[in-house]
Amino acid sequence: MADPIEKLRLKLVQQVRDVFNDASAGQKPEPPSDEALFERDTPIRMVHADLVGMMTGGIRSLLLQMLHPHALQGVLDHSNFREDMHGRLRRTAKFIAVTTFGHRDRAMAAIERVNGIHAQVTGTLPDGSSYIANDPRTLAWVHVAEAQSFLAGYMRHVRPNMPRSEQDEYYRQFAVVARALGAYPVPETRAEADAIFRELRVDLRPSPEAREIANLVLNQKPEGTPPGVQAMLGGDAVAMLPPWGRSMLGLSAPGLSAIPARAATWGMGRTLRWAFRQT
Repeated sequence: MADPIEKLRLKLVQQVRDVFNDASAGQKPEPPSDEALFERDTPIRMVHADLVGMMTGGIRSLLLQMLHPHALQGVLDHSNFREDMHGRLRRTAKFIAVTTFGHRDRAMAAIERVNGIHAQVTGTLPDGSSYIANDPRTLAWVHVAEAQSFLAGYMRHVRPNMPRSEQDEYYRQFAVVARALGAYPVPETRAEADAIFRELRVDLRPSPEAREIANLVLNQKPEGTPPGVQAMLGGDAVAMLPPWGRSMLGLSAPGLSAIPARAATWGMGRTLRWAFRQT
């Protein structure tokens, strides 16, 4: 007789995998490789393996990225984000998975594909100036927003006392991917990340379009997501935003509402780590 607890665990694992992989297109979870860009049990693989930290951090990162006029215009001009937000998020998650856990050859091939796409993403901003997605400074903002957010999500939900040396190693490892994508400047320590984050903040602008994307990210429920999960993850991500970021996006500080969101995401994180047999 099948163990009902094990049956529940396997069902939960499959449900999560279905959210992140389009089975109709033949997508499967990325198998961890011993010949990846990064060794097993190193900071980048621990951080990127935690689903809740990555989901809340990913939402925070996307909200911050949309405050950059070039990154925002690229999404508006060259993406079907409004019609297929789930597909866009799936592709981003797949890229992170391949470059973190996949064989190094697959990782480098994925990076080259993205570089090829970025080279074609060009256009004109509302003020008449031009933009291109592979601009090193724009890519630097996208990278530092991601790195800070993923690490913040992991530390918030898994290891709030993560040693500073491991945080620095996380940035050093993630820098390998950022540089291969053409980003500059790229941090290799938490101190450098904080400094670059402050430096690049001058490039950000509030806009109705950024607020529209934020509304979609926070309120459009991806297909297959259980009821209430999107609001829970979004609320926790908004709570992690710096106050100036919430202000530029027209978002309110969660206040007392952040307490149940954080408690719920903490509980979901424990459940998922149990399901995937993560410590």
